[in-house]
Amino acid sequence: MDAFFTSDAPLEQINKTCARLGIKPGERLLVVRVGTATLQFFRKGALVRSYVVSTSKRPPSNLKHSLGTPRGLHEIAERIGAGQPPGVVFKSRVSTGRHFSELPESTDHENLITSRILWLRGLEPGVNRGGEVDTYERYIYIHGTNQEARLGEPLSAGCVLMRNLDIVELYDEVRHGDLVWIGD
Repeated sequence: MDAFFTSDAPLEQINKTCARLGIKPGERLLVVRVGTATLQFFRKGALVRSYVVSTSKRPPSNLKHSLGTPRGLHEIAERIGAGQPPGVVFKSRVSTGRHFSELPESTDHENLITSRILWLRGLEPGVNRGGEVDTYERYIYIHGTNQEARLGEPLSAGCVLMRNLDIVELYDEVRHGDLVWIGD
């Protein structure tokens, strides 16, 4: 299989993982870099946009109950929230119909799930898929947050957090099955 993504070292690792798993990279790819708190969106191997994000307060981890952001190759398993206004709060992946600013002040310090949800599924058996390391069963998402001012610092319980307008923009660009790499 020819390498599709060529611009830097993490992308070389993605190509190797795809080859090992027999996965042909698609047109779109998301690369989450925990160390720099960024998410990069690539189309046809070219960087389209880079976003500031937050990942877990705890060290990266693929283990169930670790509250760490899982590493490795994933895909977008589900896209949730089309048509909802930016800032709307989700509970159990269902829109509450309320913007986070409409909620009681007691929720100001919570990290709410807002705007859009990209639910991730691990693609590497024993690494981030199956058993005690299953990203999908851990409910790991890329989603909006009410804590936009704190993006760039470790903040979540494993998810990748984005600005509300950024996740809406990204959501419109990606599709079910697009690859997501989470690395250092």
